[in-house]
Amino acid sequence: MTAETETDPHRLRELIAGARIVLWDFDGPICRLFAGHSAERVATDLVEWLERRGLPGLLSEDERESLDPHVVLRAVDRRRPGSDLVAELEERLTQEELRATSSAMPTAYADPLIRTWTAVGSRLAIATNNSPRVVRTYLDGRGLLPCFSPHVYGRTQNLHQLKPDPHCLNRALSAMGAAPSSALMIGDTPSDFIAADRAGVPFLGYARNPRKEKLLREAGATSVVDSLWPVLALVRAGA
Repeated sequence: MTAETETDPHRLRELIAGARIVLWDFDGPICRLFAGHSAERVATDLVEWLERRGLPGLLSEDERESLDPHVVLRAVDRRRPGSDLVAELEERLTQEELRATSSAMPTAYADPLIRTWTAVGSRLAIATNNSPRVVRTYLDGRGLLPCFSPHVYGRTQNLHQLKPDPHCLNRALSAMGAAPSSALMIGDTPSDFIAADRAGVPFLGYARNPRKEKLLREAGATSVVDSLWPVLALVRAGA
């Protein structure tokens, strides 16, 4: 990160010291889910599946070319809300996400950070647009599920409640009996920041490249790191 945009270390320390509850996005801060299983290919497969069903008109040209499976899913839900078609499409995406867990790439320092934060007494939850089945499968494979269980809040068939709607964050806070000000959200997309802002939860952005940082900054995020290492160091030091 450039000197002009580098997060104030004092602000970072304040965010971590004030976090009794840590809400994690999944794909990005914890792992790159589609590191070895292309999300673009998944999106294309969903579009082709709709075309084979004779339903290409459900998507605009931009939506068909987005190469983002969540864009495809949301678009169909807007036009056929609550339909069997949406339920089937969501299940197809979930199966692709489950396949991706076997080749997902852990984010550097995420595993030790999760374990350390748990060890010092913070409570952790997942608030994601991915399927909770997928999250549990990945976390279980890394031996991390006990750090979060039972607080994994992900995609349901009520797709209008996906982030940037704060629904999954509010579910986590309610289940954990936590005030928004006592929590911290770690996310890597503008929708994560917007959801945290709407829920009243302090936000720490994780940007693995300059493009991700730019998008987060443009959305309004002021605290962004390009590595979880400084966060881990502060948690280990007691912030």
